[in-house]
Amino acid sequence: MSISDLYDSGFRNRNKGHFSAIVRVALSDGTLSQEEKKFLDKLAIKLEISPSEYEEILANPVKYPVNPPLLHTSRLERLYDLARMVYTDEHIMAEKEQGLLTRFALALGFTPGNVNYIVDKALKLVDHKVDLDTFTYEMQHMNK
Repeated sequence: MSISDLYDSGFRNRNKGHFSAIVRVALSDGTLSQEEKKFLDKLAIKLEISPSEYEEILANPVKYPVNPPLLHTSRLERLYDLARMVYTDEHIMAEKEQGLLTRFALALGFTPGNVNYIVDKALKLVDHKVDLDTFTYEMQHMNK
């Protein structure tokens, strides 16, 4: 096995872990809305999740662990995706979904001391429909 094969395998596993985390958020209320399904379809393409992997993850989203990225900007991108999923139900966010998002933020490597502040800020930015670049900038400069 070559180095590039190992890289591809690790990259794909991280993407599956990220996708499964978002699927868990989407299914946290027991149903998958049309808007959530549309978001998952787009994200699966972006993360290079095959149709068979997609179905497997939908059937058992806890199979894949959340693998936190090393780069802070990559963590923010994953937080952005998760926060957008929480807000897909017409801005109705159950306490269960926010708690799940907080747990995933911790799994992504955000510290327990400020995770609630980070999640709150992330949800407010997503509520304002900011793009990824704006989200990343605002999250990186939220204490300034």
